[in-house]
This record gives sequence, structure tokens and C-alpha cells, in this order.
Amino acid sequence: MNSFVTYFSASGTTAKVAKKLAQAVNADSYEIKPKVPYTQADLDWRDKSSRSSVEMNDEACRPDLADNDAAADIAAADVIFVGFPVWWYREPSIIDSFLEAYDFKGKTIVPFVTSGSSGIGSTGVHMQSVVGKGAKVLEGKRFSSGVSEDELKKWAQSL
Repeated sequence: MNSFVTYFSASGTTAKVAKKLAQAVNADSYEIKPKVPYTQADLDWRDKSSRSSVEMNDEACRPDLADNDAAADIAAADVIFVGFPVWWYREPSIIDSFLEAYDFKGKTIVPFVTSGSSGIGSTGVHMQSVVGKGAKVLEGKRFSSGVSEDELKKWAQSL
């Protein structure tokens, strides 16, 4: 099984987990970056006019990616782990931008999320609707920032 780990990290927490996962499954990794980086004010979920709040209230929102040329090399991967913080019980809109920028036909996508308290919510179902029928999106799992590489390896092997 050839794996690839890609992730969006607003605060660095998801990046830490993604790097451990890439080590655990012996995979290359790629950071999904928005063309316009998120500021602390953009991430204020208590402010209904913050950028993240506005994006999450519009399911059609697709923030521009920093790399417009589909820079992640996913071609050889069978399984693609996609990591992100949970926002409003689903993936951030930048993840949808990423999913629409690539052809995932014949691939398995496995979400892994970080959150202080929120569960994974409807993430897998929503991501499946974005990538379409040519790919398979598994349910995925939420991890704390302190997850061990060994725990991530066992989880990945159980898929």
C-alpha cells in the first residue's frame, strides 16, 4: 500500500500529528496552504463575520490554494491521508478546494482530524460528496495533539 499524507494546519497542531503519521506509514507529506494565510482574527469562531465563520456558512466556498498547479504528488499513492482541524463539525473549506484540485479516481481517502473537543462529525460523508464516486472516503478518526507515532501506525494498519 502506497500512502501519502497531506494536511492543513491553522495553528500547528494538525501539522504535528501529520508529521508523526507520515513517519508511522513511511510516506511523503504535503502541507495544504491557502493563498491568503489565515490570521488569528480569521479563525475566531465566536465572530460570525470572521473569515472562517463566513467560509463555513457557505458550503460552496472554495478558498484559493497557495499552489495553483496541484503540487502534491499523489499519483503513486493508493491511500491518501488528509488531515485538518475540525471546523463546525466538518472539514475546513480549504480542504474542499484541495479535493477539487486533484483526481482521486481509484484512491482511498482517509481523514484524520484534530480538535480540542469536537468529534469528526459529517466529515467523511461531506468529503465523499466533494470527490465523487471515483474515490472512496473512509470514516477517519480524531486525534489529540499528543498522539504517539505508534498509535498512529496501529490505526493506519487497521484500515
